[in-house]
Amino acid sequence: MSPSTVNPLDSVLPMVTQTGSLEGRLADTIRQMIGDGVFTTGSKIPTEEELATHFRVGRTTVREALKRLEAEDLIRVRRGQGRYVSSTPPLRQPITRLESVTGLLASHGYDVTNVIVTSEKRLAMEQEAKQLDLTTDDEVFHLERLRLYGEEPLIYSIDVVPVHLLPDISYDKWNGSLYGELDAAGMSPVSAVTTLHADFLPTRIERKYGLEKKIPWLLMVQLNLASDGTPVIFSHDYHRGDRFTFDVLRRVE
Repeated sequence: MSPSTVNPLDSVLPMVTQTGSLEGRLADTIRQMIGDGVFTTGSKIPTEEELATHFRVGRTTVREALKRLEAEDLIRVRRGQGRYVSSTPPLRQPITRLESVTGLLASHGYDVTNVIVTSEKRLAMEQEAKQLDLTTDDEVFHLERLRLYGEEPLIYSIDVVPVHLLPDISYDKWNGSLYGELDAAGMSPVSAVTTLHADFLPTRIERKYGLEKKIPWLLMVQLNLASDGTPVIFSHDYHRGDRFTFDVLRRVE
């Protein structure tokens, strides 16, 4: 660094965590620095020597910590230039926080494009009827959307809502917010029963949008409930595994 360059390490405490391996603690610290904007998107990370001097650790520890962040795609190596904060860093989110997909992406500064794949009114399928407290003779609003950041797909979502909750919307010309419509109807989702596991996108979606099979996705199957316990949305949200990290606090019982 030149003398006129502001060193972002000058205002940073030595370590933000005190447990775990040394390289793990250092990785946590740098990760938090990126999240706090000490290192901004696209900016260059200090050299291994500078980090080792600042944090008073060996260069091997620094190198191992940086490798962890590279594996998370949080930082990227430019051959002959150094390491830089990824231009599209992973989105970290507490899994306990319930919010719309649009709200999640907006809270991380992502200006996304919503592509409507399917928007229709139809009869409930057996699993949907069971989850939403309906019968297979009841109608549901079936909505499939792909969320793009630029041309990069981030989330593919399938939402199913009982028609009687949203009787006045244009099902075949949807261009709104499910959370917003349910809020206006007095049925805002306030809690959810959620299952999260790895999966691939449906083949028809991969083929239609030219998505690679090798990309890992985190499938969140979720039943959203209103404050009175009424099921309001049964959803399947596929999050790109190389772009999303969900944090959860676990306790010994």
